[in-house]
Order: sequence, then structure tokens, then C-alpha cells
Amino acid sequence: MATVYISLGSNVDREIHTRSGLDALHRYFNPLTLSRLFESEAIGFDGSPFYNMVIKGHTKLALEQVLVLLKGIESANGRRPGDKKFAPRTLDLDLLLYDALVTRAPVVLPREEILYNAFVLWPLSELAPTFIHPQTGDSLASLWQQFDKQSQTLTPIDFTWKPKYDPD
Repeated sequence: MATVYISLGSNVDREIHTRSGLDALHRYFNPLTLSRLFESEAIGFDGSPFYNMVIKGHTKLALEQVLVLLKGIESANGRRPGDKKFAPRTLDLDLLLYDALVTRAPVVLPREEILYNAFVLWPLSELAPTFIHPQTGDSLASLWQQFDKQSQTLTPIDFTWKPKYDPD
């Protein structure tokens, strides 16, 4: 069973798509452990603020199957293949870590955004502070401690989520 960490972001109907994304992830990666929900400014384009969080889950799916599943959940929430990278998002799900796997294909793992986006590193370090980043050799807590927190503003948001149902 692999442990996966998935970032979730939305800046279009944020609460609706955040809840919908969590419900879908709950079906496949149960039990889930959630970071706090944060609000952050759009990075790389002018747009509405995002909701961001990181989810820890467990799966028997292979890496490639996880990637296909995440794209399917995004698509079910109105995301179109080929959407611009720096643009508004109904739902953005990115696989950050699949155990301690280091790979370049079919996806870059660990995801590079871990090291330079506060909206990824802060919630990830909440969930796995002692996890050692397989490329830097630093714990996630240490990476967050060293991060330039003036470069990106994040605000914790009061948020409660309960799954709509429990999968079998």
C-alpha cells in the first residue's frame, strides 16, 4: 500500500470544488488526512484567490493509475485537458509524493512545487513534518522553517469537511 500526498487547489467556486474534490478522493484514497485549508493569491497570473490544501491518502493503485484518476476527478469538476497552466481552476489535483519515489516520468516526483510554493509546502509540512525530501535530504518541517515566508502570503481558512459517504 502506497502513501500519497495530493495538493488540491481551486479558485472557481472554491468551496464547491474543494468539497467535491475531497469527496472524490475519499472514494479512492480512504482514509484521508487533511491539512488545514489556506487561501492564497494567484501566482503567475491575475486571478481570484485560491483555496489550497494537501491530502494524505493510501492506495494500492500504481502510479500511472493514480495520475489517470486525478485527471478524471479534475475533468468531472469542469477542468478541460489543455487548459493553460497559469489560469483560473475549478479543481487542480497534483500528486506531490508517492511514497519516497523519485522519478521524471510519467510525472516528476517529488513534485518540484514542494520547494517553491508556500501553498504546497506549508500544508504538506503539517501532514508530514518528519518526511525527508528524497532529493534535498531535509525534513519537510525544516524546508518550511527555511522558506521565505514573506514571498507568498497564505491565510488559514476555517473549514470543516465530512465525507458524503463511506466507501466499502
